[in-house]
Amino acid sequence: MRIKVHYISLVKSFTKTSQDEFDLKEGTLLADLLDKIAANYGKPFTLEVYDPGKKEMKSTFVAMVNGVLMDQLKGINTPLKDGDSIILMSLMTGG
Repeated sequence: MRIKVHYISLVKSFTKTSQDEFDLKEGTLLADLLDKIAANYGKPFTLEVYDPGKKEMKSTFVAMVNGVLMDQLKGINTPLKDGDSIILMSLMTGG
């Protein structure tokens, strides 16, 4: 299956690209995809965005699957399907 990932705002500064496409096997979870992205982009990404050792997004970042926040689905255990669009972005903060 083919998944498209969009990197928005601060995440883009760690990947140096605005998007990627991945060919993944059926049954892949969001965590598996995030592990793959972390392996591709290394330490800056794993320190700031997603920790593959702990299997968690850092508190100031979020993933969306087809426009739905991952926490409204099954978090990093959300199963992916062919054609899904993933967005990785920083949360808005301020006051």
